[in-house]
Amino acid sequence: MFKFKDTLSSLSATAARQALAAGECSTEELTQSCLDRIAEREEAVGAWIYLDPELALAQARALDAKKKAGDPLGTLHGLPVGLKDIFDTADMPTECGSAYYEGRRPIEDSTTAALLRRAGAVILGKTVTTEWALSAPGKTANPHDPSRTPGGSSSGSAAAVADQMTPLAIGTQTGGSMIRPASFCGVFGYKPTFGSISRRGVSMLARRLDTIGVYGRTADDLALIGDALMVHDPEDWDMLANPGRDLTGAMAEGLLDSFKFAFVRTPAWDQGEPDMTSALEAFVKGLGDVVQDVTLEGVFDDIVNTHKTVIHANVATFLGEVAEKAPEKMRPETHGRVDEGKAISAVDYIRALGLAEAQGQALDRLFDLYDVILTPSAAGQAPQDLSITGNPAFNGMWTLLGVPAVSVPLLTGADGMPIGVQVVGRCGDDARVLRAAKWLWERYGGQEK
Repeated sequence: MFKFKDTLSSLSATAARQALAAGECSTEELTQSCLDRIAEREEAVGAWIYLDPELALAQARALDAKKKAGDPLGTLHGLPVGLKDIFDTADMPTECGSAYYEGRRPIEDSTTAALLRRAGAVILGKTVTTEWALSAPGKTANPHDPSRTPGGSSSGSAAAVADQMTPLAIGTQTGGSMIRPASFCGVFGYKPTFGSISRRGVSMLARRLDTIGVYGRTADDLALIGDALMVHDPEDWDMLANPGRDLTGAMAEGLLDSFKFAFVRTPAWDQGEPDMTSALEAFVKGLGDVVQDVTLEGVFDDIVNTHKTVIHANVATFLGEVAEKAPEKMRPETHGRVDEGKAISAVDYIRALGLAEAQGQALDRLFDLYDVILTPSAAGQAPQDLSITGNPAFNGMWTLLGVPAVSVPLLTGADGMPIGVQVVGRCGDDARVLRAAKWLWERYGGQEK
């Protein structure tokens, strides 16, 4: 396993922001440090599908000039960000990991890209996604062991943050595409409450599930970039009316002495690998009386399949036409997912949607008794196989229910690879989830820098 270097690119976003504000470095110097790291490690990691160093440096210089002129600065001023290659950008290609979209150049920014620019971020480039943000992997390898998957579909974003190529990156989750890569790569990953961040200008996969998420090196990083992106956009019909939650303000209030945790193994527990299940159970036991075992049963028994029904029916809807018109430009794994969706009847889909509503109502009642849930982020360590992205069984249920989730890099597996602990909360209670994630990290993980 490689050792990280103590350079500007290794700083958390929160620490880098403080250094920029204090004049300890310039945006150009920070951006150049990230580009140097990419030049050193990209051949091994393969996190980026599009990178234009001069474009990145031009953004950085413009931001430095803005600061020098005394102009108002955004909350992400000077911070480099990687953007998953399913977000439209007016100055970069957006190809969605697909041969069908090869060479595609959007004419305008997605809302997310526009908000990043408005907040003063430097969009370094586009990070690798699996094909159509599904399961056919791209070129990215796990930074900790290049023989292992980084997870997917937000493969490049998670790997770039883990490898110290950028302090922040954007991804999406429809099944487990934010939380699982965070676990495999050993970084903080955050899937907000459904409807918190606009999806305008983002390749759609499943309208009922698609959620924008963020990667960082600390829980405070997630709050910082989350606040910049949680702005209502009427062009995304599924957005919350008031998505902003002042996450940074909540984090600044200080941590509670304790939280009331529910340890939920989930109906997928038998799919967990022995080193993950034993490590998580030992960790939970070490928390003492602040945590209680809770079993999700009854209406939750078939929740993994409920999510599968919803996602595959939507995949067939959004990608079925491409599969028919240009089958040679779609990989076999994606064709298989489309075919699975086509086999789902309207009756089964409507039944699944109704069951998901009942599951959501039942879960919400659980949060009357507990602050947050602790549960696996992934089935185990990153598999030693670059042709797959790992098992999403521990993620899809939370995506289906639209609840906020954070993966905290707290555990290691039998081979020394990272394993995350997933913190899940009530819809809209994102601040509590992030505060609990920080509480766990500061007591059981390490010191944020």
